[in-house]
Amino acid sequence: MNDHLNFSGLKILLVEDNELNLEIASTILEGVGFEIETAENGKIAVEKVTQENCRYDLILMDIQMPVMDGYTATRKIRALNSAYCKTVPIIAMTANAFEEDKKNALAAGMNDHIAKPIDITAFGKILKRWLKTNKNV
Repeated sequence: MNDHLNFSGLKILLVEDNELNLEIASTILEGVGFEIETAENGKIAVEKVTQENCRYDLILMDIQMPVMDGYTATRKIRALNSAYCKTVPIIAMTANAFEEDKKNALAAGMNDHIAKPIDITAFGKILKRWLKTNKNV
């Protein structure tokens, strides 16, 4: 990604049902220091977010998944009675890159949108934008 990015000590939830996409994103994220947990659908993501003492610095959410899609999962996370769930950055990570898809992501409660295949430079900028409170970034 970028040699100047260091997200060491930050934890990310990567919600992705496609094994190849999961592997690519994990490699990129681990390369800049993230600790990664994964979920293969939105239902599992919601369950992980609601576990006691389970806090992520950011959630990367695929949109089209079996069991529960990313929009529904995001709405459920945002509806939980927790300041953390209402504010944790959730970034849509999807092949759907039209302006309408971005609007739908924001309307569902997501903070931002990155299109697949991932543009590494744009991805780095989005991560820095939402994790700017980390002094290492």
